[in-house]
Amino acid sequence: MSLTSTSRPTLILLPGMPLDAALWDHQVRHLGEIADPRVVELADCDSIAAMADKVLAQAPERFAVAGLSMGGYVALELLRRAQERVERLALLDTNARPDTAEASATRREAVALARQGRYGQVIRAALPRLIHPDRLADDGFVRSVLAQMERVGVDGYAREQEAIINRVDSRPGLAAIRCPTLVVCGRQDILTPPALHEEMAAAIPGARLVLIEDCGHLSAMEQPQAVTALMRDWLLRD
Repeated sequence: MSLTSTSRPTLILLPGMPLDAALWDHQVRHLGEIADPRVVELADCDSIAAMADKVLAQAPERFAVAGLSMGGYVALELLRRAQERVERLALLDTNARPDTAEASATRREAVALARQGRYGQVIRAALPRLIHPDRLADDGFVRSVLAQMERVGVDGYAREQEAIINRVDSRPGLAAIRCPTLVVCGRQDILTPPALHEEMAAAIPGARLVLIEDCGHLSAMEQPQAVTALMRDWLLRD
């Protein structure tokens, strides 16, 4: 199916923390025939609310949105603020729950280390929880992930961690979501495991849940062909 430029929906793509537009490279390259993909980077904001405001200021009146991890928190905030503007929703490797006290403490410790000049150590230590074990030996892939984190930098990392710590509980609003919703999770996602996605998909009317095999937390990069195919179907489905 080929759509004209005037009929292609705008697709807002929201990265996780601390990543940038490169997370969505495959989707931007391969969904342009049916959508107008636009990545909104978020590292200049220190709250989920501010991130959502940034997206709404740049987005057209109606748009589809896909968010991975932190990007999913922002996508759910967009639904709270402007549900009438969101035509389609995709939640990838994310979570509707608020941060736990334990997770917040770990985040603050990581930020403190990063500000002490140990940011490189912090981001490298995060890799085993972010990606499938098989990808840790893929030097090119690891370099791509680390390069994104280095571009976000210490200050951006600290702002995004603060935003995540203070996010609200999105579960009460899930039942009110009415747009076509895709929920995707890597089968081996340690940070936001499948059970959290099952919870979201069960609460959102008509949501489609897909678990991607041999995949950790960064599904859009780890299994890009699978994610792009799922998103193509989601964008074209009536």
